Amino acid sequence: MNMLKMIQKAASMKKEMGKIQKELEKKTVEYSSGGKVTVVARGDMSVASIKIDPSVVNSSDVGKLEGLILSAVNGALDAAKKDAGKEMAKLTSGMGLGDLLG
Repeated sequence: MNMLKMIQKAASMKKEMGKIQKELEKKTVEYSSGGKVTVVARGDMSVASIKIDPSVVNSSDVGKLEGLILSAVNGALDAAKKDAGKEMAKLTSGMGLGDLLG
């Protein structure tokens, strides 16, 4: 492939990646920890919401609640990261880039 075609391909891929990133910002994934804490994360790796089952809110269970929240947030962000990776893989498949971009 000549240099001009490579540059054009890279510019096209950059534009497409920007489009995918915008789409990912709108997508959400949900993860629940123990069925008591549910976190919704966006594809841009931000947390959209946290829902807590009222049955776990007790002053003596603060440590347990903190653990559930941590687990749910990490699970939701991991799910969002995997989803983003799949979307980016669609763009780079067949280009011989392997796992270079994510």
